[in-house]
Amino acid sequence: MNLFLLILGLTVLVLSGDWLVRCASSLAVRASIPPVIVGLTIVSIGTSAPEVIASVRAALEGNPGIAIGNVIGSNIANLALILGVAALVQPIVVTRSILRADWPVLMVASLLFAGFAWDGQLENWEGGILCTGTVAMLIMLYYRTRQSQNEDTSLEEEMGIEPPLDKPLIWLFGGIIVASIGLYYGSEWFIEGARELALQAGVSDHIIGLAVVAFGTSVPELVASVAAVLKRESDLVLGNLIGSNIFNIFLAVGVSSSIIDLPVDSLAISQDFWWMLAIAALVFPMMLHRRLVHRWKGVVLVGIYCAYIALVVSNV
Repeated sequence: MNLFLLILGLTVLVLSGDWLVRCASSLAVRASIPPVIVGLTIVSIGTSAPEVIASVRAALEGNPGIAIGNVIGSNIANLALILGVAALVQPIVVTRSILRADWPVLMVASLLFAGFAWDGQLENWEGGILCTGTVAMLIMLYYRTRQSQNEDTSLEEEMGIEPPLDKPLIWLFGGIIVASIGLYYGSEWFIEGARELALQAGVSDHIIGLAVVAFGTSVPELVASVAAVLKRESDLVLGNLIGSNIFNIFLAVGVSSSIIDLPVDSLAISQDFWWMLAIAALVFPMMLHRRLVHRWKGVVLVGIYCAYIALVVSNV
């Protein structure tokens, strides 16, 4: 029953987040809001909805281990498992902007996250600083998008904006309401299932957050990345994964710890943060080498993720 609740909650959470982005984007385009603004706000932030909602819900319900473990585990899964699997399907092209802008921002965000958590607690003011990182990231994306307007790639493709839904306004408003309700109940079922699974297995909520919740909330990125490489759009994969990691820290952790102080599990400080930082650092020379993430690099990354999960399981 606990596993069923976990899967049901995750399914509702992911589908509701996707539907919210589609309806809100369509509504914004109908209102003649420029595509760049839609992409920077609704699409960029909305695609991180599963991680944000799950972490905030876990924090408010007294499960800080799930809230923090979700983000650490999700960031590790994105750059090790998902990037590795995508590279196995097709080598990933590395753009110059990834090396010059996205990766440095990811490292700054990751170091801030680890530094704030090092004393064993994420406090409200630290969460506030992380939240301001979201604004800084959106400003950076805005100027980069303005520069891309002179390139061949359309702005909609650059920002990942799907064509607007051809539906009446009342239908779009209704879709937003239904999606919001889905996010609320999906997150409730998902976190409840994870919490009960932890109690049943006799492990800490931090372990469940790292291994189960994190993988679950990373499923959308996994599906999107494999779909992108199959469409021969592999150059979009790295940007999406690194961007997701950045927003996970700035939004999921920032919002959660802004609302309530979050105690940090000692195991996260001694082990998991080091893995998160090491994998983020390791990806850079892999990307720099011939500006291509080859299949053999994908094998290495997947192997690293398997080793990490084995270590997490050994701590049970």
